Amino acid sequence: MTKSNELAGKVIITCAITGAIHTPSMSPYLPVTPDEIASEALAAAEAGAAVLHLHARNPEDGRPDQTPEGFAPFLSRVKQGTNAVVNITTGGSPYMSVKERAAPAAKFQPELASLNLGSMNFGLYPMLKRFNEFQHDWEREHLEGSRDLVFRNSFKDIEYVLDTCYGNGTRFEFECYDISHLYNLAHFADRGLVKAPFFVQSVFGLLGGIGPHHEDVMHMKRTADRLFGSDYRWSVLGAGANQFRIAAQAITLEGNVRVGLEDSLWAGKGELAKSNAVQVTKVKNLIEGLGLQVATPDEARQILSLKGGDQVAF
Repeated sequence: MTKSNELAGKVIITCAITGAIHTPSMSPYLPVTPDEIASEALAAAEAGAAVLHLHARNPEDGRPDQTPEGFAPFLSRVKQGTNAVVNITTGGSPYMSVKERAAPAAKFQPELASLNLGSMNFGLYPMLKRFNEFQHDWEREHLEGSRDLVFRNSFKDIEYVLDTCYGNGTRFEFECYDISHLYNLAHFADRGLVKAPFFVQSVFGLLGGIGPHHEDVMHMKRTADRLFGSDYRWSVLGAGANQFRIAAQAITLEGNVRVGLEDSLWAGKGELAKSNAVQVTKVKNLIEGLGLQVATPDEARQILSLKGGDQVAF
């Protein structure tokens, strides 16, 4: 599946607004309440994000919340305020069951949902060296507990998410943290359980997954090219300080990019990003500086073969 000429050189920016990795004590700019998540999402879209990757949090203490009730207060506000594609996580938090994680996407039937393609160690505990004072007891436990944490995404789990969501017309941001996850996607493609074009989000620099070296990026790209040919759309996210370096490398390789406070709290070395829009603007400048154009939400829909914002259940 090749892009039409008018879409050549168009780069999709995804913005992951809050996630479930970072905790409120790490940055005063991390959105926690529904109002904050909605405002940050709308500002990121205004800055150039075509896709908004959304998690929910408990507004009292910032703990990850994967109940449909946690998403409801901001989904309609985001949809009414922007034409951007809404992407609801099924990753949730590694501490949750797959049924918990899939519930919001099953209920709200978004155009896109994320889907992790394999089980992995998920080490967040090194952040304890950088952050040692926490507002809430759960934050330290969240990080320390990852020393003995396997983020379960078995073949059965993946099939459950596909069975639960695909019938609603939802397509997926396939999150691949290692090379084996690409082979898992190929396995589901061979079985006819997933449909091209595959939106492959390659994740670099999380402890337990593939590293952030430029050769790791190339290895992921080469493997995906060999397995999927023209049937996939490639995007990258670099965790933490790797964010913009890996984004720049991917842009030169005709890839798409993901930024946002889920993936990195920083705007530069030692400088906290004061909003998601700051990161979107920075990567937009990278894209345009390389002579390419940022895809609009409707162009992203065309590139990814999405069903349209009028077909969701929120």
